[in-house]
Amino acid sequence: MNAITEIDANAPVVVRRSIHVGAPLQRVWRLLADVPSWPRWQPEITAARAAGPLAVGDTFRWSTAGLDIESTVYAVEAPRRILWGGSAHGIVGVHLWTFEEAGSSVRVRTEESWDGEPVRADVAGMRAALDDSLASWLGHLKSAAEHA
Repeated sequence: MNAITEIDANAPVVVRRSIHVGAPLQRVWRLLADVPSWPRWQPEITAARAAGPLAVGDTFRWSTAGLDIESTVYAVEAPRRILWGGSAHGIVGVHLWTFEEAGSSVRVRTEESWDGEPVRADVAGMRAALDDSLASWLGHLKSAAEHA
């Protein structure tokens, strides 16, 4: 099995989004990398647990939109990049986050690929759901980082 280093660009659903966050890079990174804190700043996530700081090969569990998800960390380059993925209810997702300082702000980019039978059965609907999810996640991250 090959190591996963990027999202699956050939998946039927790929969504890319970015946002500028008016906060220091370390603050933005800490919010995202601290999995257990997710429910405090992102209302769509109802539970999240990790054994400790994220490292390659670690798994963490979280719940969103009625899905219980176990994700595996594929890459961590603190505070610049994190890649994780896993499957839930037949959907195989790979999620990449990158962080780039832009003056006094941070450009946060997120991209995610989805594949699997449920995705292939409703590509347009799944793309819309993922796009909405990533937009919401970025909005909540921006708000939490800028109001911390």
